[in-house]
Amino acid sequence: MKITCPAPAKLNLFLHVTGRRDDGYHLLQTLFRFIDLHDTLHFSLREDGAVHRCNAVEGVAEEQDLCVRAARLLQKETECHLGVDITVEKRIPMGGGLGGGSSDAATTLIALNRLWSLGLRREQLMRLGLQLGADVPVFVFGENAFAEGVGEKLQAYPLPEAWYVVLFPPVHVPTAKIFTHPELTRNSPSIIMRALRTEPLRNDLQAVVCDLYPEVAEYIAALGQYGKAMMTGSGACVFAEFESRSEAETALQALPAAMQGVVAQGLARHPLHDWVLE
Repeated sequence: MKITCPAPAKLNLFLHVTGRRDDGYHLLQTLFRFIDLHDTLHFSLREDGAVHRCNAVEGVAEEQDLCVRAARLLQKETECHLGVDITVEKRIPMGGGLGGGSSDAATTLIALNRLWSLGLRREQLMRLGLQLGADVPVFVFGENAFAEGVGEKLQAYPLPEAWYVVLFPPVHVPTAKIFTHPELTRNSPSIIMRALRTEPLRNDLQAVVCDLYPEVAEYIAALGQYGKAMMTGSGACVFAEFESRSEAETALQALPAAMQGVVAQGLARHPLHDWVLE
């Protein structure tokens, strides 16, 4: 009647903006990588159909919380009369480009599909997730993935073991502000998946964010002394990849003490991948 589940963060190992649709949504190409930095969600079954978040999350009202919205959407779409109490332990910084809210929503869909015995398959949960946000489907998909479209066209992309230093600049970057900025480049040429091993990869949003938020540029420059540093998503978090935990820990320890961050391991799959029927 109670289950506890992880909601892992993601990194965008590159992010290209290849165009813009008539409805304003941007066309992207990106490579999603799950890491072992995660939020923890606790779900307790209710028989009365009520959906509640039991703890406060700074800056997020209960009605706007993607976990609550995901639970209520799943209820509505399946006509389920059960409810749930949700407790959210946040470790993934908000507004950092690590996908914490989207991951929480996906974990909620996966967990309640089991807790409520709904039996929805992966594709059905991914379609529901897309109604909550463009990054939600990849967390339901459950594998590191090459993504196109608005981020919902996914192909599994196996990645080797790797470790990451992930830094948390002390700024909150609004996604909409970056995607609507007039200086954003929106015409990167599309690449094919097999070109990822040879093409120089970048984050097209990074230059705009660094202009608006010099702290992000400062963190990229500092981490760039020890590896190829890049911003993830629409920022503000930045990362660099290393072959071993010891290399990553050495780099993190060498940075100024005021620069907050973590060492995280890349995951081969989402921890809840096998909870969902194909």
